[in-house]
Amino acid sequence: MIAPPKDAELIIFKKHIFWFDSNGILCAKSISNDLTNLKDVKEFTEYFIERLQGKKVSILHDFSNVSYSSKEIRDYVTNEFPKIAVAIAMVSKTPLGRMMANLFFNLKQNPYATKMFDNEDEAKEWLKKYL
Repeated sequence: MIAPPKDAELIIFKKHIFWFDSNGILCAKSISNDLTNLKDVKEFTEYFIERLQGKKVSILHDFSNVSYSSKEIRDYVTNEFPKIAVAIAMVSKTPLGRMMANLFFNLKQNPYATKMFDNEDEAKEWLKKYL
């Protein structure tokens, strides 16, 4: 659903790709339908905790290829994402992705804003108020 611009500096992990858009929004996309494991999530989360050095960013995440998330991953994200996220907007072109995004971020109260969107433009517009 979302795609990096041709001139974006891509940050690529085994199952995820990231880039910063021209507004400074961190865009994230799962690039594999394979199950994500805790090791994968820790790898990119620790990378951004280090890279951002205490700064928090707005995040746009495309959940279209997400099919499952373990309790272990959800617990880790609950503890670690507050170190990097001020707001997370979610988009998905698949019903399963929408369901997973809503379950993932809405089961527990988060210290950052979250919202589901139908398209990238609406999501980015909402995220801009958190920049």
